[in-house]
Amino acid sequence: MDITLPELEEAINYWRNLRPSLGEERALSPEVNELAKLYALMIFHQQKSISYTSLDQACRQLIDAWRKQTA
Repeated sequence: MDITLPELEEAINYWRNLRPSLGEERALSPEVNELAKLYALMIFHQQKSISYTSLDQACRQLIDAWRKQTA
């Protein structure tokens, strides 16, 4: 199973709504930060999708939680 860029964007937005940035510095929550790093790497490497099994456990858990809420 692959995760596409649009799906990753939806997951990031889900977590941004659930855990918005706080403080003057508007720092990203740990959840959003984790997914944003993956998103940035996909953009940098010009990947339109990435294998779910290649993701680290933290990203898989965040994506699984997002999918459960949108199912």
